[in-house]
Amino acid sequence: MKADDVAARGAAADAPGLQVEVEQRLPMPLAGGFGCAAGELLALVGPSGAGKTSMMRVVAGLTRPQSGRVVVGGRVWLDTATGVCLPPQARHVGLVFQHYALMPHLSALDNVALALLELPRAERRSRARHWLEHVQLAPELHARRPAVLSGGQQQRVAVARALAREPALLLLDEPFSAVDQMSRQGLYRLLADLRRELAVPIVLVTHDLAEARLLADRMAVIDAGRVLQQGSPEAIHRAPRNARVADLVGLQNRFRGRWEGPAAGAPGRGWLRWLPDGAAGHPDPAAWPRLAVLDKGRIVPGSPVTWVLPGDAVRLLDAAASASPAAPGPGATGHADTVRLPARVAEARHLGEITLATLDLPGLPGTSLRLTLAGPRRRRIAAGDRLDVELDLDGVHVMPAREPGNLPPAA
Repeated sequence: MKADDVAARGAAADAPGLQVEVEQRLPMPLAGGFGCAAGELLALVGPSGAGKTSMMRVVAGLTRPQSGRVVVGGRVWLDTATGVCLPPQARHVGLVFQHYALMPHLSALDNVALALLELPRAERRSRARHWLEHVQLAPELHARRPAVLSGGQQQRVAVARALAREPALLLLDEPFSAVDQMSRQGLYRLLADLRRELAVPIVLVTHDLAEARLLADRMAVIDAGRVLQQGSPEAIHRAPRNARVADLVGLQNRFRGRWEGPAAGAPGRGWLRWLPDGAAGHPDPAAWPRLAVLDKGRIVPGSPVTWVLPGDAVRLLDAAASASPAAPGPGATGHADTVRLPARVAEARHLGEITLATLDLPGLPGTSLRLTLAGPRRRRIAAGDRLDVELDLDGVHVMPAREPGNLPPAA
C-alpha cells in the first residue's frame, strides 16, 4: 500500500462519526461514499431499488462488498484492503426496520430484553423497562404482545430495542412508512428528542423527500447504486449536481437552456438563454429570453444546459396594467437580478395551509411554473387569474445537460 494511502486511512480512522466508501459490481452495483458526524442524522434518499438498503447492509455487516471501508467513531469495522471485516454482532449497531421485526410470541418488555441477553434476567428486564419508558410507551403496554399494539407502538418497541444495545451507530430502514400519519408525527418528535440525547451517527433510509428534509442534517442522494451527491438538504435543493439529482429531490421548475458565457460589464454573471419547452416551433435562439444569472465559471459557452429555479425564488405580483419593461422579451439583455413575466393560473389546489399552483407563462410556449404557496396571497388566487411573477435570478442554478435533445444550434 502507498504511504499516502496509509496516511489517508489513518486520518479517516481518527475522525469521529461514520465514514463509508463502497465499490462493487456484483451482486448489485454500488459506488461512492458518505459520512455522518456523531449526533447528526444522515438521510439516504433515492427511488425504490436505488441501493439505499444495500448500502445500509454493508455498514451493518450483513453484506461484505468487493471493495469498501467503514469506520465508526474511529474504529475500523471494514477495510477490504487490509482484510478487516467485523461480524455484525461486533459492530454495536442499533437497527430499526420498516416492519418492526418483533418476536410475535414475546411481550414488548421481553422483545427489548432480547438485546440484553448478556445481563442477568432481573437487570435485563429493568433496563428494558427503562428504554420503553424512554421512548414513551405507556407502562400498561409493556406486557402486551406486538399483535395487540398499534403500528406506532410497535415501532417504539423496535426503537427501544435498538437503543438498549447502546449502539455506536443507529440505522433506520424506512422506519415510519408502515405507520399512519398521526403515529408518524409522534415518531418524528421522538426521533428529534433522541437526537438531542444521543451522541452517535444516525442513518435514515427513506424515499420520502419531505421526511428527509424535515429530519436530516445531511442527505446522500443515491440512484442505481451510486452516490450522486451529498450535503445539507438545503444545499442539494438549491444546487443539485445534475438534472438527475434535481429530479430525485423533487425540483419541479426545471428548464432547458443554452449557456452563452460571461456577461460583459456584470462581474460574476453570465448569460443564460432560456429555451422554452415549446421552442421547437421557433428554433431561433435569439427569440427567447436572455437571463443574467450567477456564473461559477464551470460551463463552456455554447453548451446546452438545464437549470432549476426553487419555488422561493418566485414572487407573485399583481398584473401590470401594461407590458412590464422588466419582462425579458425576445432578445432582452438587461443586467437586473430579477425579471418580471406575465402569468396565468392554470390550476390552484387549496390543501389546508398550503396551495399547489401551476402557472402558465403565455410568452414562453409550453412552459409552466409549479409552486407551493403559503400565507395570505395563496387564498386569493384561482384558476384563470392573470398576474405577474418576479423571478429572483440569484436563485437560478445551471447544470450541464447530458442530452442536447432538440436544442437549436448555437447562434
